[in-house]
Amino acid sequence: MKHVKQIRILPIVLLCILAGFIALQFFNAPIEQRLVTGPMKNVPKEVAQVLERSCYDCHSNAQNLTFLDKLAPISWIVNKDIRRAREVMNFSEWDKLSEAEQKGKFYAIFNMVRSEKMPLPSYAMTHPGAKLSQKEIEIIKQFALSLSKKDSFIPAHSSPVEAGPKVEPLPTAVQAVVPVSPNGISYNADFKNWKVIGMSTLIDNSIRVIYGNDIVVKAIQEENFHPWPDGSAVAKVVFKQTKKVNGEIVPGDFVNMQYMVKDGKEYTETEGWGFAKFNGQELKPTGKTALFAQQSCISCHRQLAESTGYLFNVPPKVNSRKLIEQYLKTAQNEKSPIHTSIQ
Repeated sequence: MKHVKQIRILPIVLLCILAGFIALQFFNAPIEQRLVTGPMKNVPKEVAQVLERSCYDCHSNAQNLTFLDKLAPISWIVNKDIRRAREVMNFSEWDKLSEAEQKGKFYAIFNMVRSEKMPLPSYAMTHPGAKLSQKEIEIIKQFALSLSKKDSFIPAHSSPVEAGPKVEPLPTAVQAVVPVSPNGISYNADFKNWKVIGMSTLIDNSIRVIYGNDIVVKAIQEENFHPWPDGSAVAKVVFKQTKKVNGEIVPGDFVNMQYMVKDGKEYTETEGWGFAKFNGQELKPTGKTALFAQQSCISCHRQLAESTGYLFNVPPKVNSRKLIEQYLKTAQNEKSPIHTSIQ
């Protein structure tokens, strides 16, 4: 008798599920349609073809969605991903970016496909045709390398001055008026008194020195950065590479200072981190509006640095405290010649 009741209830349950699914479709707003204002130019045909096939469904105004992609509740996730993707990179509005911004965006593309973070694994699972082959990744790589060669910071003929290259200091006159990012974050000249927690180079032929305040250094020592404590602050100072006559690559002219500060309540849209970037001798802030961090910075940090609390260049968590202290001590000893270049 009990078994018979269960059989009778089953159709009712299925009907309820179906009715609920139909009801959801009334709350299913389609993704906003936009015009294609300026597709990518000056990009090799084979590069454009790879991007169109693998990226345009999310990163453009020309979506080719499947029937399932348009059904709620799947459509809610799809639409959210597309809105976020458009904010970060929209190939249909490529003409709105400056040449420097286009180059920076393509370096980001290279980093994402190289690390296999794009296309998103969840998207590639349901859209296997979007997956990139090793040959296609190599195509992206070679084009990115060609851009970096055009923007090379290493002179073909070095100055014979053995003491090393001339490094442009930050002008003290500029620092009299503290630059402020569109999101309200001010340039913090005190980073020069922090400890060096890392150094790196990138495909754009730059050298980067990463400073952390006392809160960051303590969090690293105690392996306490999931999440990072509020008040953590990191400054990444970028220099052009310059080659000495002996072949040594050293920091040259100052390029920019990239700043991050942690406040879990203030910066909820960017994983608790506030971002700012100050460019050139004038320390000109990056971004036209306060949304620039959502539209640019956090995308790379979210995809490539989640395991270290969305912060790059952190000594690995598996390091012992003693090893980290030794690393910081070594980096601090190497800091002097670089530190003086931004006084």
